Amino acid sequence: MIDKQKICFISSVDADGFPNTKAMLRPRKRNGIKEFYLSTNTSSIKVKSFRDNPKACLYFCNRRFYRGVMLKGFVEILEDQASKDMIWQFGDTMYYKDGKTDPDYCVLKFTAISARYYSNFKSVDVEIR
Repeated sequence: MIDKQKICFISSVDADGFPNTKAMLRPRKRNGIKEFYLSTNTSSIKVKSFRDNPKACLYFCNRRFYRGVMLKGFVEILEDQASKDMIWQFGDTMYYKDGKTDPDYCVLKFTAISARYYSNFKSVDVEIR
């Protein structure tokens, strides 16, 4: 289900302790349901929030079948060139004018610690190791 979604939702915690949720393009890379890599602007409010508090949620939903999975975990902001190169895609200059080396381009690495899957009016909790 995760790979078929064009967007995901990411939530951070703001300075006042409130959640902030934002729609993002789907992750560029993932390792199972443990690690997800997304591209974003270094200057964004969510990056500032993650620098202050790395707690996060990722949510994927299939509207047609009313299914979803919420992943709880932590975000690291990766600004090294190898990480940027790893998820760079053709056309990204639309968002990052200076290409792969744009200082306003970074990678969010989300590492999940638990998941909650909803389908057929039931939820299932999963601990991720």
